[in-house]
Amino acid sequence: MRASRLTQTLKALVEQKVPVFLWGAPGIGKSSIVKQIAQSKKIGFIDLRLALMDPTDLKGIPFYDKESHTALWAPPAFLPKDGEGILFLDELNTAAPSVQASAYQLILDRCVGEYELPDGWAIVAAGNRESDRGVTYRMPSPLANRFVHFEMEVDVDDWKFWAFKKALDERIIAYISYKKEHLFTFDAKSDAKSFATPRSWEYVHNILNANLDGTLLLDALSGAVSREVAVGFLSFIKVMHKLPDIEAILETGEGEYSDEVDVLYALSIGLVSALLKDYSDERLDNLLRYTLELKSEFAVLCVQDLQKNGQTMEHSDVFREWVKKFAYLLA
Repeated sequence: MRASRLTQTLKALVEQKVPVFLWGAPGIGKSSIVKQIAQSKKIGFIDLRLALMDPTDLKGIPFYDKESHTALWAPPAFLPKDGEGILFLDELNTAAPSVQASAYQLILDRCVGEYELPDGWAIVAAGNRESDRGVTYRMPSPLANRFVHFEMEVDVDDWKFWAFKKALDERIIAYISYKKEHLFTFDAKSDAKSFATPRSWEYVHNILNANLDGTLLLDALSGAVSREVAVGFLSFIKVMHKLPDIEAILETGEGEYSDEVDVLYALSIGLVSALLKDYSDERLDNLLRYTLELKSEFAVLCVQDLQKNGQTMEHSDVFREWVKKFAYLLA
């Protein structure tokens, strides 16, 4: 299931406190989606990495109670005590079977030892697939049956929407728009240590902001997304000097045009990114006016990206002219 549909589904199931398990390859944003849902609902979020825990970390430590003359369990301080939120059990299937057994009671009965999970908290778990060659333990069937299972897919359009919201370097967004297969290059059969994922492209954004010397940049990017992808990306961004003046286009609606596909991808993303950063109706009209003479598929790409990011255009006279020209592509 792609991220946009998964987010809608998770929001509804979290509301009903239905336990959910997210499966997916490493680095595609499983934990980020759950955290964003908690932030959007303005509720608590606790991320437990079960692979780093022992069974007693969840169940607590036993102590002698003088009044009842019994042994009780002192629950861990990191578990929620009240309010609402999402308890996120990350890497559940990489945890040792004994830890999974402790988690099983928490998921099944919403309690473990002396601890009881507050009614306002939902449980969401995540893990990599066994086919991804990570360290995993087979999940017991009774535990698996306590979840509603979803497998998260990598989708370029969903990633672009997220990247615009995060203000990721526009050169990265342009490159992935141009070379969609380089968003995610993980191969479970390969022994490569670095590969491209949505997470590693965020690392690329940070590397670019580190202002590394040019002689070091290729090695740094290769360590994040592999040498092949890094070479392709650096070759692509060399076309940026061929772009017409984006600010001039947004201020006047006029500018030079190119027939080179890589330049057009970079230009369309650059126009959208610049408008989202500094929006006005006048700048929107100028962008639309400029795209009237742009290659049709890139004119449509600009408009679709703006609409996906919540920009309405129906109030614009230039947009009505734009629709008349490109309506055949929108049908």
